[in-house]
Amino acid sequence: MTTDHDQAAGEAAAPGLDTSDLDRYMGVPMRPGELTEPVARNDIRRWVQAMHYPNPLHYDAAWAAASRFGDIVAPQSFAVACDTSHGCSPAQVGRIPNSHLIFGGDDWWFFGPRIAAGDLLVCHRMPYDYRVTETKFAGPTCFQRGDTLYINQRGERVAQQRSTAIRYQVKAAKEKQLFDQPTEPEWTDERLAEIEERKGAYIQQIQELAHAPRLFADVHKGDQLAEHILGPHSLASFTTEWRAYPMTTWGGMAKGPTTVSAEELGYTKEMAGYEGDKRMERLNPELTDGAYYGPSRGHLQPRWAQHVGMPRGYGYGASMGAWVLDYVSGWAGEWGFITQASAQYRNPAFTGDITIIAGEVEETRVERRKHLAAVRVELRNQDDAILARARVEVELPADDPTAGR
Repeated sequence: MTTDHDQAAGEAAAPGLDTSDLDRYMGVPMRPGELTEPVARNDIRRWVQAMHYPNPLHYDAAWAAASRFGDIVAPQSFAVACDTSHGCSPAQVGRIPNSHLIFGGDDWWFFGPRIAAGDLLVCHRMPYDYRVTETKFAGPTCFQRGDTLYINQRGERVAQQRSTAIRYQVKAAKEKQLFDQPTEPEWTDERLAEIEERKGAYIQQIQELAHAPRLFADVHKGDQLAEHILGPHSLASFTTEWRAYPMTTWGGMAKGPTTVSAEELGYTKEMAGYEGDKRMERLNPELTDGAYYGPSRGHLQPRWAQHVGMPRGYGYGASMGAWVLDYVSGWAGEWGFITQASAQYRNPAFTGDITIIAGEVEETRVERRKHLAAVRVELRNQDDAILARARVEVELPADDPTAGR
């Protein structure tokens, strides 16, 4: 599944996929989203644990005290956890009958402020565009984009996210059976031990750099980043991801993701439910929980994964985007700062699979006095299937900011 954004917004719908309701929403601001509570340190710790990001800067108080920040700060990927729909709401407006949705990609722009405990963000949303094209996965498929702007309590722009949602007809995806692998791969104890040993390379990269800067002059085109391995994924690990989003906690949203129900968006009756519905949350909150009912339960319940065209439980697109950002951040170190990123998600991460993340410096340049390195990132599973491709730009210090300390 790829996302080509070159075609004009509102392209005519292909036969069998009715997108006629979408045009009236494009460019129209939506109701903002806001969590009930400010960010807590344990929210940040829970996040990096769920995202498999072993950087002590974000969970170890003693390590963080010796850092440039003097305290635990959130990784840049944490911005998406401050939303009430992980960036999805503005990319799924309008009714498409008998449809479902998976993530197709994310573009990010970061403006400078870091998120720390005590911050409370408001998320402003606007649908951007959409197009319809033919895919091997589900035939006529709608690629829809929407923007989320993250603003903190000081009125500062933290980040902007442009999410791509892939909306398709459930019946068509089930008939095509592109992902027809109901059985999880088997891992021997020896292979699992090998995976754990390989995971050490990325951890070592973070530990060795520690609080030192990765200087621009020391980075060159063709440099390889240490690989990072996640998994084997499981229903338990995907559940841990889901629970790291504060929006999934009962009462966690002050302003919900949307005032429109999943059924009004066109989700099939079996998958619609009351996910994110604050009115139902007061009556029966279990019905609003995406782990149990509603559109998100396919991630964690194999029966419902198969209902929407997946062979078994599968990971979250927003989390895959976080893996990309964390991967480059861990290499760049605490003095590096991601300025923008663009990722396309091509295959889901399924239970039983591992995700292998690799990166290479594509170019270095100085632009408007900023010293930038562009990193190409690729995610593959154990069968060498591409899960995602991304390009991440990170600003690095030109001079040692710790000199003379």
